[in-house]
Amino acid sequence: MLLDNLIALLPELNKAFFETIYMVGISILVAIIVGLPTGVLLFVTDKGLFLENQIFKNIAGFIVNMIRSVPFIILLIALLPLANIIAGTTIGPTAASVSLSVAAIPFFARIVEQSFREIDKGVIEAAVATGATPWMIIKDVLIPEAKPGIVQGVTITIISLVAYSAMAGIVGGGGVGDLAIRFGYYRYDNTIMITTVIILICLVQLIQFGGDRIARIVDKR
Repeated sequence: MLLDNLIALLPELNKAFFETIYMVGISILVAIIVGLPTGVLLFVTDKGLFLENQIFKNIAGFIVNMIRSVPFIILLIALLPLANIIAGTTIGPTAASVSLSVAAIPFFARIVEQSFREIDKGVIEAAVATGATPWMIIKDVLIPEAKPGIVQGVTITIISLVAYSAMAGIVGGGGVGDLAIRFGYYRYDNTIMITTVIILICLVQLIQFGGDRIARIVDKR
């Protein structure tokens, strides 16, 4: 009987899985595009560095911390009007991707900033002493030196987004979380609930394994 129920729901499971991949894919892409330069700016404008700007640093840091301090479920609901403007709807994976992206940007930016802080300051000082421009230092020194940490940051961000995407099901965001709520919680179907948990565990393990492998490959230290 349990197996029959599971087979009957395979199309729903397949749809939910790819909706989760879709949401996480869009969000991590936005996080990298916006979060990486934000993390760079948070680092290079800090005190004692080559683009020191305390006003920008404090304002940017405040905005990043403000977004990070809001629990995701509250952020998800608060950004529904923005999702409606961008996606034309407040339900579905595309709408949920708006809130996921906003949550992921400051999270990833802080990880990038921390990755740069692990670089030996002597390397940066040597680059400045040779007359390298700020862009050359960022492109040829900071990012290559911090590459393993950035890759690990991408991995951590993706895993966090998988968890956040499950919460998106509460407001009809789609994905595995939505399936777990609709079938597992509202219909008291433990088979679906356990299946969705297993799917999420396997997905996270695969992401972590792939991220660790890539980080080791790019680590030239």
